Amino acid sequence: MAMNPSTMEARDARTLRGRAVEVALVFLRLGLTSFGGPIAHIGYFRREFVQRRRWVDEEHFAQLIALCQFLPGPASSQLGFSIGLLRAGWMGALAAFIGFTLPSALLMFAFAEVGSQLSGPWGQAVIHGLKLVAVVIVAQGVLGMARTLCPDRPRALMAAGAVAVIAFSPSAWTQLWVVVVSAALGPWACRQVMARSGDTFSVPYDHRTGTGFLVAYAVLLAMALLATPFLPPLGQIASAFYRTGALVFGGGHVVLPLLKQAVVDPGWITPERFLAGYGAAQAVPGPMFTLSAYLGDELHGGQGGALGAAISLLAIFLPGLLVVSGALPFWRSLAANAQAVRMLAGVNAAVVGLLAFALYDPVWIGAIHGSRDVAIALIGFVGLMAARWPPLLAVAWCVIASLLCALWGA
Repeated sequence: MAMNPSTMEARDARTLRGRAVEVALVFLRLGLTSFGGPIAHIGYFRREFVQRRRWVDEEHFAQLIALCQFLPGPASSQLGFSIGLLRAGWMGALAAFIGFTLPSALLMFAFAEVGSQLSGPWGQAVIHGLKLVAVVIVAQGVLGMARTLCPDRPRALMAAGAVAVIAFSPSAWTQLWVVVVSAALGPWACRQVMARSGDTFSVPYDHRTGTGFLVAYAVLLAMALLATPFLPPLGQIASAFYRTGALVFGGGHVVLPLLKQAVVDPGWITPERFLAGYGAAQAVPGPMFTLSAYLGDELHGGQGGALGAAISLLAIFLPGLLVVSGALPFWRSLAANAQAVRMLAGVNAAVVGLLAFALYDPVWIGAIHGSRDVAIALIGFVGLMAARWPPLLAVAWCVIASLLCALWGA
Protein backbone atom coordinates (compact mmCIF):
# COMPACT_ATOMS: atom_id res chain seq x y z
CA MET A 1 0.00 0.00 0.00
CA ALA A 2 1.35 3.41 -0.97
CA MET A 3 1.99 5.84 1.86
CA ASN A 4 0.34 9.26 1.54
CA PRO A 5 2.54 12.41 1.68
CA SER A 6 1.32 13.57 5.11
CA THR A 7 2.19 10.18 6.65
CA MET A 8 5.63 10.30 5.05
CA GLU A 9 6.24 13.84 6.34
CA ALA A 10 5.21 12.80 9.87
CA ARG A 11 7.53 9.82 9.73
CA ASP A 12 10.41 12.01 8.47
CA ALA A 13 9.77 14.52 11.26
CA ARG A 14 9.87 11.76 13.89
CA THR A 15 13.08 10.43 12.34
CA LEU A 16 14.72 13.88 12.48
CA ARG A 17 13.61 14.39 16.10
CA GLY A 18 15.02 11.02 17.04
CA ARG A 19 18.26 11.78 15.28
CA ALA A 20 18.42 15.19 16.99
CA VAL A 21 18.12 13.53 20.40
CA GLU A 22 20.86 11.10 19.38
CA VAL A 23 23.04 14.02 18.22
CA ALA A 24 22.43 15.89 21.48
CA LEU A 25 23.45 12.92 23.64
CA VAL A 26 26.60 12.20 21.64
CA PHE A 27 27.74 15.82 21.66
CA LEU A 28 26.92 16.22 25.34
CA ARG A 29 29.27 13.35 26.09
CA LEU A 30 31.91 14.93 23.87
CA GLY A 31 31.36 18.27 25.58
CA LEU A 32 32.08 16.63 28.93
CA THR A 33 35.17 14.69 27.84
CA SER A 34 36.86 16.53 24.93
CA PHE A 35 39.94 18.04 26.53
CA GLY A 36 42.86 19.42 24.56
CA GLY A 37 41.61 22.24 22.34
CA PRO A 38 40.36 22.38 18.73
CA ILE A 39 43.00 20.10 17.19
CA ALA A 40 42.24 17.41 19.76
CA HIS A 41 38.51 17.94 19.21
CA ILE A 42 38.92 17.05 15.54
CA GLY A 43 40.50 13.77 16.61
CA TYR A 44 37.60 13.03 18.98
CA PHE A 45 35.08 13.84 16.22
CA ARG A 46 36.84 11.66 13.66
CA ARG A 47 36.87 8.68 16.01
CA GLU A 48 33.22 9.19 16.94
CA PHE A 49 31.59 10.12 13.62
CA VAL A 50 33.82 8.55 10.97
CA GLN A 51 35.17 5.41 12.59
CA ARG A 52 32.54 4.48 15.17
CA ARG A 53 29.16 5.80 14.00
CA ARG A 54 29.90 6.32 10.28
CA TRP A 55 27.72 9.42 10.05
CA VAL A 56 30.17 10.82 7.49
CA ASP A 57 32.93 9.18 5.49
CA GLU A 58 36.61 10.13 5.57
CA GLU A 59 36.51 12.29 2.44
CA HIS A 60 33.50 14.35 3.51
CA PHE A 61 34.88 14.71 7.02
CA ALA A 62 38.11 16.11 5.55
CA GLN A 63 36.10 18.56 3.44
CA LEU A 64 34.18 19.75 6.48
CA ILE A 65 37.46 20.32 8.34
CA ALA A 66 38.84 22.29 5.40
CA LEU A 67 35.72 24.45 5.24
CA CYS A 68 35.72 25.21 8.97
CA GLN A 69 39.42 26.07 8.91
CA PHE A 70 38.83 28.31 5.89
CA LEU A 71 36.19 30.40 7.65
CA PRO A 72 36.40 32.74 10.65
CA GLY A 73 35.08 31.36 13.92
CA PRO A 74 35.69 28.42 16.28
CA ALA A 75 36.62 25.58 13.92
CA SER A 76 35.73 22.63 16.15
CA SER A 77 32.35 24.11 17.10
CA GLN A 78 31.61 24.83 13.44
CA LEU A 79 32.60 21.27 12.56
CA GLY A 80 30.29 19.82 15.20
CA PHE A 81 27.46 22.14 14.14
CA SER A 82 27.90 21.02 10.51
CA ILE A 83 27.90 17.33 11.41
CA GLY A 84 24.72 17.81 13.42
CA LEU A 85 23.16 19.68 10.49
CA LEU A 86 23.97 16.93 8.00
CA ARG A 87 22.74 14.25 10.39
CA ALA A 88 19.45 15.72 11.63
CA GLY A 89 18.80 19.08 9.98
CA TRP A 90 18.56 22.30 11.94
CA MET A 91 17.43 20.52 15.10
CA GLY A 92 20.54 18.39 14.92
CA ALA A 93 22.76 21.42 14.35
CA LEU A 94 21.40 23.18 17.44
CA ALA A 95 21.56 19.96 19.45
CA ALA A 96 25.22 19.51 18.51
CA PHE A 97 26.09 23.10 19.42
CA ILE A 98 24.27 23.07 22.77
CA GLY A 99 25.53 19.64 23.78
CA PHE A 100 29.15 20.43 22.97
CA THR A 101 29.14 23.98 24.38
CA LEU A 102 26.99 23.87 27.51
CA PRO A 103 29.27 21.89 29.88
CA SER A 104 32.31 24.13 29.50
CA ALA A 105 30.17 27.29 29.45
CA LEU A 106 28.65 26.36 32.81
CA LEU A 107 32.06 25.50 34.24
CA MET A 108 33.54 28.83 33.11
CA PHE A 109 30.56 30.72 34.53
CA ALA A 110 30.98 28.88 37.84
CA PHE A 111 34.67 29.79 37.91
CA ALA A 112 33.78 33.45 37.40
CA GLU A 113 31.34 33.28 40.29
CA VAL A 114 33.82 31.76 42.74
CA GLY A 115 36.96 33.32 41.29
CA SER A 116 36.30 36.67 42.97
CA GLN A 117 36.46 34.87 46.34
CA LEU A 118 40.03 33.73 45.68
CA SER A 119 41.50 36.78 47.39
CA GLY A 120 43.75 35.08 49.96
CA PRO A 121 47.33 33.97 49.30
CA TRP A 122 46.28 30.46 48.29
CA GLY A 123 43.61 31.74 45.96
CA GLN A 124 46.05 34.18 44.39
CA ALA A 125 48.53 31.34 43.94
CA VAL A 126 45.90 29.32 42.07
CA ILE A 127 45.11 32.30 39.83
CA HIS A 128 48.82 32.86 39.19
CA GLY A 129 49.19 29.19 38.28
CA LEU A 130 46.39 29.56 35.75
CA LYS A 131 48.21 32.54 34.23
CA LEU A 132 51.29 30.34 33.83
CA VAL A 133 49.09 27.76 32.12
CA ALA A 134 48.21 30.45 29.58
CA VAL A 135 51.93 30.97 28.84
CA VAL A 136 52.44 27.25 28.26
CA ILE A 137 49.35 26.70 26.12
CA VAL A 138 49.78 29.80 23.97
CA ALA A 139 53.47 29.03 23.40
CA GLN A 140 52.52 25.53 22.27
CA GLY A 141 49.84 26.99 20.01
CA VAL A 142 52.24 29.50 18.42
CA LEU A 143 54.84 26.83 17.69
CA GLY A 144 52.35 24.31 16.34
CA MET A 145 50.57 26.85 14.15
CA ALA A 146 53.87 28.26 12.86
CA ARG A 147 54.92 24.79 11.74
CA THR A 148 51.63 24.16 9.98
CA LEU A 149 50.68 27.60 8.64
CA CYS A 150 54.12 29.12 7.98
CA PRO A 151 56.12 26.23 6.48
CA ASP A 152 57.93 28.39 3.90
CA ARG A 153 59.81 31.69 3.78
CA PRO A 154 57.03 33.91 2.31
CA ARG A 155 54.52 32.96 4.98
CA ALA A 156 57.12 33.16 7.75
CA LEU A 157 57.95 36.70 6.59
CA MET A 158 54.26 37.60 6.57
CA ALA A 159 53.93 36.37 10.16
CA ALA A 160 57.01 38.35 11.22
CA GLY A 161 55.63 41.43 9.48
CA ALA A 162 52.35 41.05 11.36
CA VAL A 163 54.26 40.96 14.67
CA ALA A 164 56.17 44.12 13.74
CA VAL A 165 53.06 46.05 12.72
CA ILE A 166 51.08 45.06 15.81
CA ALA A 167 54.03 45.89 18.08
CA PHE A 168 54.12 49.37 16.56
CA SER A 169 50.36 49.94 16.74
CA PRO A 170 48.54 47.36 18.92
CA SER A 171 44.93 48.28 18.20
CA ALA A 172 41.91 46.31 17.06
CA TRP A 173 41.77 48.24 13.76
CA THR A 174 45.45 47.51 13.11
CA GLN A 175 44.80 43.80 13.58
CA LEU A 176 41.91 43.97 11.13
CA TRP A 177 44.06 45.73 8.53
CA VAL A 178 46.86 43.20 9.01
CA VAL A 179 44.40 40.42 8.19
CA VAL A 180 43.00 42.30 5.17
CA VAL A 181 46.44 43.11 3.74
CA SER A 182 47.63 39.54 4.30
CA ALA A 183 44.60 38.24 2.42
CA ALA A 184 45.40 40.59 -0.46
CA LEU A 185 49.04 39.44 -0.51
CA GLY A 186 48.11 35.75 -0.32
CA PRO A 187 47.57 35.09 -4.05
CA TRP A 188 51.03 36.54 -4.78
CA ALA A 189 53.02 35.29 -1.76
CA CYS A 190 51.41 31.86 -1.44
CA ARG A 191 51.49 30.69 -5.04
CA GLN A 192 52.81 27.30 -3.92
CA VAL A 193 49.53 26.58 -2.09
CA MET A 194 47.28 24.44 -4.26
CA ALA A 195 43.49 24.11 -4.28
CA ARG A 196 41.80 20.72 -4.15
CA SER A 197 38.57 19.71 -5.81
CA GLY A 198 36.28 16.72 -5.68
CA ASP A 199 32.80 15.52 -4.75
CA THR A 200 31.33 17.24 -1.75
CA PHE A 201 28.45 16.79 0.63
CA SER A 202 24.88 18.02 0.14
CA VAL A 203 23.03 20.23 2.62
CA PRO A 204 19.28 20.45 3.30
CA TYR A 205 18.88 23.99 1.86
CA ASP A 206 19.83 25.90 -1.27
CA HIS A 207 22.21 28.69 -2.29
CA ARG A 208 19.58 31.36 -1.65
CA THR A 209 19.29 30.37 2.01
CA GLY A 210 23.05 30.24 2.27
CA THR A 211 23.27 33.74 0.84
CA GLY A 212 20.82 34.94 3.48
CA PHE A 213 23.06 33.64 6.26
CA LEU A 214 26.11 35.33 4.74
CA VAL A 215 24.25 38.63 4.41
CA ALA A 216 23.14 38.40 8.06
CA TYR A 217 26.75 37.73 9.10
CA ALA A 218 27.99 40.77 7.13
CA VAL A 219 25.25 43.14 8.30
CA LEU A 220 25.79 42.25 11.96
CA LEU A 221 29.55 42.64 11.53
CA ALA A 222 29.09 46.08 9.97
CA MET A 223 26.92 47.08 12.92
CA ALA A 224 29.49 45.72 15.38
CA LEU A 225 32.28 47.69 13.69
CA LEU A 226 30.49 50.97 13.08
CA ALA A 227 27.57 51.34 15.47
CA THR A 228 29.10 50.20 18.77
CA PRO A 229 29.53 53.72 20.31
CA PHE A 230 25.83 54.43 19.80
CA LEU A 231 24.54 51.23 21.43
CA PRO A 232 23.41 50.76 25.05
CA PRO A 233 25.81 48.89 27.39
CA LEU A 234 24.43 45.42 26.66
CA GLY A 235 24.52 46.20 22.95
CA GLN A 236 28.16 47.24 23.24
CA ILE A 237 28.97 43.95 24.97
CA ALA A 238 27.20 41.92 22.28
CA SER A 239 28.92 43.99 19.60
CA ALA A 240 32.40 43.47 21.06
CA PHE A 241 32.01 39.71 21.32
CA TYR A 242 30.33 39.39 17.91
CA ARG A 243 33.19 41.37 16.35
CA THR A 244 35.68 39.04 18.01
CA GLY A 245 33.94 35.89 16.82
CA ALA A 246 33.51 37.29 13.31
CA LEU A 247 37.15 38.25 12.77
CA VAL A 248 39.10 35.39 14.34
CA PHE A 249 40.55 32.86 11.91
CA GLY A 250 41.70 29.53 13.28
CA GLY A 251 39.71 29.55 16.51
CA GLY A 252 41.21 28.26 19.74
CA HIS A 253 44.12 30.30 21.09
CA VAL A 254 43.92 32.75 18.18
CA VAL A 255 40.95 34.42 19.86
CA LEU A 256 43.19 35.66 22.67
CA PRO A 257 44.47 38.92 21.10
CA LEU A 258 41.03 39.90 19.82
CA LEU A 259 39.41 39.21 23.18
CA LYS A 260 42.08 41.28 24.89
CA GLN A 261 41.29 44.18 22.55
CA ALA A 262 37.57 43.71 23.16
CA VAL A 263 37.43 43.56 26.97
CA VAL A 264 40.79 44.46 28.53
CA ASP A 265 41.78 47.55 26.55
CA PRO A 266 38.44 49.35 27.20
CA GLY A 267 38.87 48.63 30.92
CA TRP A 268 35.92 46.24 31.20
CA ILE A 269 38.11 43.50 32.75
CA THR A 270 41.51 43.69 34.43
CA PRO A 271 44.43 41.92 32.72
CA GLU A 272 44.84 39.71 35.81
CA ARG A 273 41.26 38.43 35.72
CA PHE A 274 41.47 38.01 31.94
CA LEU A 275 44.55 35.79 32.14
CA ALA A 276 43.12 33.82 35.07
CA GLY A 277 40.06 33.02 33.00
CA TYR A 278 42.16 32.08 30.02
CA GLY A 279 44.17 29.71 32.18
CA ALA A 280 41.01 28.19 33.62
CA ALA A 281 39.71 27.60 30.09
CA GLN A 282 42.57 25.13 29.58
CA ALA A 283 41.28 22.98 32.45
CA VAL A 284 37.78 22.39 31.07
CA PRO A 285 36.63 20.29 28.10
CA GLY A 286 34.83 21.65 25.07
CA PRO A 287 35.41 24.77 22.96
CA MET A 288 37.77 27.47 24.21
CA PHE A 289 35.33 30.18 23.08
CA THR A 290 33.31 29.43 26.23
CA LEU A 291 35.88 31.65 27.92
CA SER A 292 33.36 34.33 26.86
CA ALA A 293 30.94 33.09 29.56
CA TYR A 294 33.58 33.83 32.19
CA LEU A 295 34.42 37.21 30.65
CA GLY A 296 30.76 38.19 30.37
CA ASP A 297 30.21 37.49 34.06
CA GLU A 298 33.40 39.38 35.02
CA LEU A 299 32.54 42.55 33.09
CA HIS A 300 32.92 45.77 35.10
CA GLY A 301 34.23 44.11 38.23
CA GLY A 302 31.86 41.16 38.23
CA GLN A 303 28.71 43.13 37.41
CA GLY A 304 27.97 41.26 34.18
CA GLY A 305 26.34 38.31 35.92
CA ALA A 306 24.40 35.58 34.17
CA LEU A 307 22.97 38.00 31.60
CA GLY A 308 26.40 39.27 30.63
CA ALA A 309 27.68 35.70 30.39
CA ALA A 310 24.78 34.58 28.17
CA ILE A 311 25.04 37.60 25.84
CA SER A 312 28.81 37.23 25.50
CA LEU A 313 28.57 33.49 24.88
CA LEU A 314 25.90 33.73 22.19
CA ALA A 315 27.46 36.76 20.52
CA ILE A 316 30.90 35.21 20.10
CA PHE A 317 29.56 31.95 18.63
CA LEU A 318 26.84 33.45 16.40
CA PRO A 319 29.05 34.77 13.56
CA GLY A 320 30.90 31.47 13.15
CA LEU A 321 27.63 29.53 12.96
CA LEU A 322 26.12 32.01 10.51
CA VAL A 323 29.11 31.98 8.19
CA VAL A 324 29.50 28.20 8.13
CA SER A 325 25.75 27.81 7.47
CA GLY A 326 26.07 30.30 4.62
CA ALA A 327 29.20 28.77 3.12
CA LEU A 328 28.16 25.10 3.12
CA PRO A 329 26.13 25.28 -0.15
CA PHE A 330 29.00 27.09 -1.92
CA TRP A 331 31.88 24.96 -0.70
CA ARG A 332 32.41 22.91 -3.89
CA SER A 333 33.37 25.91 -6.02
CA LEU A 334 35.18 27.71 -3.18
CA ALA A 335 37.44 24.77 -2.38
CA ALA A 336 38.47 24.52 -6.03
CA ASN A 337 39.35 28.24 -6.32
CA ALA A 338 43.12 28.64 -6.10
CA GLN A 339 42.95 32.38 -5.42
CA ALA A 340 40.57 31.93 -2.47
CA VAL A 341 42.73 29.19 -0.97
CA ARG A 342 45.85 31.36 -1.29
CA MET A 343 44.11 34.31 0.31
CA LEU A 344 43.32 32.06 3.27
CA ALA A 345 46.97 30.98 3.44
CA GLY A 346 47.97 34.63 3.74
CA VAL A 347 45.40 35.23 6.47
CA ASN A 348 46.62 32.20 8.40
CA ALA A 349 50.22 33.44 8.27
CA ALA A 350 49.12 36.79 9.71
CA VAL A 351 47.18 34.99 12.43
CA VAL A 352 50.38 33.26 13.56
CA GLY A 353 51.97 36.69 13.91
CA LEU A 354 49.04 38.05 15.91
CA LEU A 355 49.16 35.11 18.28
CA ALA A 356 52.94 35.39 18.64
CA PHE A 357 52.59 39.00 19.77
CA ALA A 358 49.79 38.00 22.16
CA LEU A 359 52.19 35.48 23.71
CA TYR A 360 54.31 38.46 24.76
CA ASP A 361 51.51 40.92 25.57
CA PRO A 362 49.45 40.18 27.59
CA VAL A 363 50.36 36.57 28.36
CA TRP A 364 54.08 36.73 29.21
CA ILE A 365 53.98 40.21 30.72
CA GLY A 366 51.01 39.32 32.91
CA ALA A 367 52.28 35.96 34.16
CA ILE A 368 56.08 35.87 34.33
CA HIS A 369 57.45 37.78 37.32
CA GLY A 370 60.69 35.97 38.06
CA SER A 371 62.94 32.98 37.45
CA ARG A 372 60.57 30.59 39.28
CA ASP A 373 57.78 31.47 36.89
CA VAL A 374 60.09 30.94 33.92
CA ALA A 375 61.08 27.51 35.27
CA ILE A 376 57.46 26.45 35.91
CA ALA A 377 56.33 27.55 32.45
CA LEU A 378 59.35 25.95 30.77
CA ILE A 379 58.73 22.59 32.45
CA GLY A 380 55.06 22.73 31.44
CA PHE A 381 55.98 23.60 27.86
CA VAL A 382 58.53 20.78 27.59
CA GLY A 383 56.00 18.41 29.13
CA LEU A 384 53.44 19.28 26.47
CA MET A 385 55.82 19.28 23.52
CA ALA A 386 58.29 16.51 24.36
CA ALA A 387 56.60 14.29 26.95
CA ARG A 388 53.16 14.58 25.30
CA TRP A 389 51.41 15.60 28.50
CA PRO A 390 47.65 16.01 28.20
CA PRO A 391 46.66 19.67 28.70
CA LEU A 392 44.99 18.85 32.02
CA LEU A 393 48.31 17.61 33.38
CA ALA A 394 49.97 20.88 32.36
CA VAL A 395 47.22 22.75 34.20
CA ALA A 396 47.74 20.65 37.32
CA TRP A 397 51.51 21.12 37.19
CA CYS A 398 51.36 24.91 36.90
CA VAL A 399 48.77 25.33 39.65
CA ILE A 400 50.46 22.92 42.08
CA ALA A 401 53.89 24.44 41.41
CA SER A 402 52.48 27.92 42.02
CA LEU A 403 50.94 26.76 45.31
CA LEU A 404 54.25 25.20 46.40
CA CYS A 405 56.10 28.42 45.60
CA ALA A 406 53.57 30.34 47.69
CA LEU A 407 54.07 27.87 50.56
CA TRP A 408 57.86 28.21 50.45
CA GLY A 409 57.61 31.96 50.26
CA ALA A 410 55.25 32.18 53.26
